[in-house]
Amino acid sequence: MAYITCKDLTLGYPDGVVAEHISFVVKQGDYLCVVGENGAGKSTLIKTLLHLIRPISGELILDDGILPQEIGYLPQQTDVQRDFPASVWEIVLSGTLTKCGRCPWYGRAEKELALKNLERMGMTEFKMQCYRNLSGGQQQRVLLARALCATSKLLLLDEPVTGLDPKAAEEFYELLKSLNQEGTAVIMVSHDIRTAVRQASHILHIDKENSFYGTQEEYLRMMEGNTLHKTGDDPAD
Repeated sequence: MAYITCKDLTLGYPDGVVAEHISFVVKQGDYLCVVGENGAGKSTLIKTLLHLIRPISGELILDDGILPQEIGYLPQQTDVQRDFPASVWEIVLSGTLTKCGRCPWYGRAEKELALKNLERMGMTEFKMQCYRNLSGGQQQRVLLARALCATSKLLLLDEPVTGLDPKAAEEFYELLKSLNQEGTAVIMVSHDIRTAVRQASHILHIDKENSFYGTQEEYLRMMEGNTLHKTGDDPAD
């Protein structure tokens, strides 16, 4: 069964349509990279998947035991968020809020989960440090640990390596790859098509006129065909 099934979605707001005919499926172990030009609808898709806005039309189905609050979300960071004056421990622990129910405080289970994910991300020694004093790569590890406290089933990431130096970005991609190989499904919005092709099992390329969804291999063939068409080269040559 699929965690997420989208059928012919039309995305947008009351004042207009942003993208149409969006269809894709995400199952356990999938790694879907969402690419497209600025303004194509990537951010609108994220808000729709998180149930922050409703699709204008089409079907968005969550299944296989996953709930909207069980999607581990790592947003694109702003300068204000990078300067957030909280400890690493406070931020990671906040990822367990949905597991607390009506209880007004964190219990033993939530604290153990937060500590487990800090260890998993190699950030235990920074537990009591202020988040804003960390490097960009360390901050992203902290936010990933927080997202994993919400769920280990499905991660949704919005431009997670924006602002990172190449080494930190590569290390972060390796973390995602490792989590994906362990069975966590990943949906990553990225402007880096080369990395998307290298990392992902599936690609969703949002285009206002003709969006594409398929495997990595199918996407490569499509891109190669488009390149040959634009240059006028004969693939038989």
